[in-house]
Amino acid sequence: MTKMALGTHPFLLGFEQLERLVERTAKTGNDGYPPYNIEQTSERSYRITLAVAGFAEEDLSITIEDSALVVRGRLTEDMGERVFLHRGIAGRQFQRSFVLAEGVEVGTATIVNGLLHIDLNRSEPDRVIQTIQIRKG
Repeated sequence: MTKMALGTHPFLLGFEQLERLVERTAKTGNDGYPPYNIEQTSERSYRITLAVAGFAEEDLSITIEDSALVVRGRLTEDMGERVFLHRGIAGRQFQRSFVLAEGVEVGTATIVNGLLHIDLNRSEPDRVIQTIQIRKG
């Protein structure tokens, strides 16, 4: 018996991109840095919080690329003159991606006490009922 791919099932017309989306989501980095939380703040809004201690606002970038929210961090501080006896606070560059569903919009982003908060809002889907005329052939 042949296993059908998700996008080729006869009841899923036009969902070919869903399979690519699942594959892309599975490929995102799983190194755990920086740690993050995702919380639902209301019925139609969410908040992503990333622990970015040591990163300044200018060290971070937030973009939307191919329906994904991408957060990048890169320290610009020159570490040449500092001598660490112990270095346990990670300060390496990172990229963290979150795939956004259709209708999810990125709101504000704020940094408070080393935490980057990104608010997301999901718009109310339009319920459309359409009647199709049947013509005689």
